Amino acid sequence: MDVMQRTEQENKAANKVTWIGAAVNAVLGLLKIILGLLFHSAALVADGIHSLSDLITDVMVVLILKISAKGPDEDHPWGHGHFEALGTVILGSILIAVAGAMAYDSTLNLIEASELLLPEWPVLVIAALSIAAKEWIYRYTLQIGKQIDSALLIANAWHSRTDALSSIVVFIGVAGAMAGFIWLDAVAAMIVAAMVAKIGWDLSWSNLKQLLGTSIPKEDINRYKEQILSIEGIINVHSFKTRTMGNKHVMELHIQVAPHLSASEGHYIGNKACQRLQDNQEIGHIIFHIDTYDDEGLDTLAPETALPSRGEITLSIDHFFNSICQEAVPYQLSLYYYDRHIDLEILLSLEQLQFLRQNGLDEATLVDGLKIELAKSGTPWLGTIYLAGGIKQ
Repeated sequence: MDVMQRTEQENKAANKVTWIGAAVNAVLGLLKIILGLLFHSAALVADGIHSLSDLITDVMVVLILKISAKGPDEDHPWGHGHFEALGTVILGSILIAVAGAMAYDSTLNLIEASELLLPEWPVLVIAALSIAAKEWIYRYTLQIGKQIDSALLIANAWHSRTDALSSIVVFIGVAGAMAGFIWLDAVAAMIVAAMVAKIGWDLSWSNLKQLLGTSIPKEDINRYKEQILSIEGIINVHSFKTRTMGNKHVMELHIQVAPHLSASEGHYIGNKACQRLQDNQEIGHIIFHIDTYDDEGLDTLAPETALPSRGEITLSIDHFFNSICQEAVPYQLSLYYYDRHIDLEILLSLEQLQFLRQNGLDEATLVDGLKIELAKSGTPWLGTIYLAGGIKQ
């Protein structure tokens, strides 16, 4: 069962907020560079370049969101959700690189503080405007990112926050420089650089684990297991494998039901479990396997425990009935496979069963004869035989 894709409305909201952020970055970047050059603020010029660099990541975000929104195709049967994780890793890496550049420039400014020209008051105005604008776009982007559960949008929101933080650095640094504390700009920038680097690392590492197929948190798995076990007819759930793709969890699980249920009923119970799980909006694709016993740890069966197929068992049953009746006996056979044995349920017509009884072959005698015949295979696979009348001839 699969609900991997975002809605068209969610994709439109993501694109809208990203393009708005791109427009803000373009305007602020140009203003910072122009005013920084006019009013002697190298820090503001650098901050303007930082804002313009955000344009590149905004375009990258739009492209990646467009790719990740595509449904499954021949080359990507699971969809394109991993492209969002990849984009987030790249964006997180860019944040780390930006932090490194900020720290490097701040160190140089600290060394050369005595050679710097004092900036003028318009630098404070544009820095304050940048703080307000970037904080607004940060909050707006973060809100949309959380609403549609997009790690990429959340990462881009934090990228906007780094620009707001760097503008704070410019504001403090310029105010400090104008007050005579020229070194304050460099020290504040180093602190902000460390904060930006941590954000970049957290974003990159969490999404890199997604690309590596790391399981979802244990507490989430336990919660999902409890939901599955609340479904009537489910005895156990095991072999629970999970990973994350884009904004959705993907999982594979084995559901244990009573061995004498029909295949259709077992499938119905499995679908009920999937419906219950997909009430959790974070769950996308689910693969389930119906078991009649707990097969965890039994990936393969040893040759001596390999169980016969329906065809092999039918040949032995037909041979037995032919030997006692000299003709074919119609019957209905149900097989119940366990890990080491098979139970058989054989239904004869009431007329045929009555005929056999009249010839001294009651149910107990027939079962004993069937056990002898089926044991000729030499493998102790046979469990219980249920023999009764019920089918129409």
